[in-house]
Amino acid sequence: MKWNYNIIDNLDWGKNITRLEEKEKVANAIAAMVKNGECLGIGSGSTSYLALMKIAERVKKENLQIRAITTSLEITMACGRLEIPTAGLETGRPDWTFDGADEIDPNFSLIKGRGGAMFKEKLLINSSPKTFIIADRSKMVSRLGMNFPVPVEVFPQALSYVAHALKMELNPREIKLRMAEGKDGPLITENGNLVLDVWFDFIPNHAEKTIKHITGVIESGLFIGYNVEILNP
Repeated sequence: MKWNYNIIDNLDWGKNITRLEEKEKVANAIAAMVKNGECLGIGSGSTSYLALMKIAERVKKENLQIRAITTSLEITMACGRLEIPTAGLETGRPDWTFDGADEIDPNFSLIKGRGGAMFKEKLLINSSPKTFIIADRSKMVSRLGMNFPVPVEVFPQALSYVAHALKMELNPREIKLRMAEGKDGPLITENGNLVLDVWFDFIPNHAEKTIKHITGVIESGLFIGYNVEILNP
């Protein structure tokens, strides 16, 4: 039974989407790959949202039967509006996944997590046989950390300890608690945790493992050496 009035039916992205033409090209490419009966892993961000919209057009036109495993509440709600069933990793795994990125280096290592969903994004990528990273060319960099910090999701009570340990272990240039937009106080992740934005002049290859080993760290936005394929216009 449906609600007589469902607020999700009026859901929109709610933010201006930059480089829209380029992102729509890769969104169309992703939508063209979908096959009937597949379970898709769907990441966060505006490019993933655009790809989901294109997929929904095919679902409606061709009567495709698909399921989605999502990384964020906004994508889950978008699936609800588009009448695309969602599932969880508790009961299955995706046939393939698509997601965005904040930075991509020449070795296809990534910085992700500007939306605060890096834990679920990394879990989904590790669970998927194949992952496509969809990004416009502005995300390509010669080294990670040029334009964005490394986000680190932290259990709230471990905040000060983690900041201290990061400074001792990796000596970053700056560590800042990410503040929310549109509300007072810090950003809260979908897991109820906080995010430290960590700026580096140089990110060593061992940084991802070093950060993850710090007690209180849930996950980082470093994705170094993952099996991903880059799709850009």
